[in-house]
Amino acid sequence: MKVAIVGTGGVGGYFGGRLAQAGEDVVFIARGDHLRAITSKGLRVDSINGDFRVDPAKATDDPATVGEVDYILVAVKSWQLNEAIETMRPMVGEKTSIVPLLNGVEAPDQLTRVFGAERVLGGLCSVISMIAGPGHVSHVGAHPLITFGELDHRPSKRGERLRDAFSRTEGVQVKVPDDIHVAMWNKFLLIAPWGGVGALTRAPIGVTRSLPETRGLLEHAMEEIYLLARARMVAMEREAIDQATAFLDNLPHEGTASMQRDIMAGRPSELDAQNGAIVRLGMEAGVATPVNGMIYSSLLPLEMRARKQLQFD
Repeated sequence: MKVAIVGTGGVGGYFGGRLAQAGEDVVFIARGDHLRAITSKGLRVDSINGDFRVDPAKATDDPATVGEVDYILVAVKSWQLNEAIETMRPMVGEKTSIVPLLNGVEAPDQLTRVFGAERVLGGLCSVISMIAGPGHVSHVGAHPLITFGELDHRPSKRGERLRDAFSRTEGVQVKVPDDIHVAMWNKFLLIAPWGGVGALTRAPIGVTRSLPETRGLLEHAMEEIYLLARARMVAMEREAIDQATAFLDNLPHEGTASMQRDIMAGRPSELDAQNGAIVRLGMEAGVATPVNGMIYSSLLPLEMRARKQLQFD
């Protein structure tokens, strides 16, 4: 099985590395020092589930040299997806299946508009990992989980084939739910409020969940997402809110969301694909989203400064 990893960061490096470790034919799309390190020394993955190295590792910055592949795992940031789409075009054939592992809920639609619904699955993942240095990925928390499924809910041979491949890896849990849309929106309901409120307050989850005022923001933001999902005919259950708050209540006090960390560090973030998407989709569906709108509007100047669209001290 030939698999291309578009976005060899913490997510792509980890899941692609596990597939390669299990014997699958994996090629990593990377660039710069990261690419040079992978091609010369292999891909090093330090993991709480056991360290390993993929050596030799296939890697390139020229997808045209790869040829058509069976699967593409897309593991870039949401704001990098348009560039990634152009990157993956030479690797997409009639039998190629594309699995986005991005935060948010819009990536499958973006990919479908370009490559057609017959080539796209829905997907998400859960893992706390990052690039620790060139050619080096560090998995520091959370039991790695990858979830994917057909957008029309039907069972498929390609889904089973990919599930079988991941079931042979070490340290990765794989799920193919009956409804991938519900799974994606359940994650969305968790990460968008957490990252947005965290970026506004610049406080770890232990603080925002303990203060009634900021906990209220989290819960109201989640409620808006639940109502939006239902308006879009996603069969989300209200218990998703309870599950999300329980998850946040059990995180370490110092925990922060990836979008929060990006905004606090002055880097471009996934604000538009998270709280911004809630506002856009809410307007389309006629669902009011005042809390997520406040979060988005308040953080937008920082996002624009990170993208060099605004200048201020």
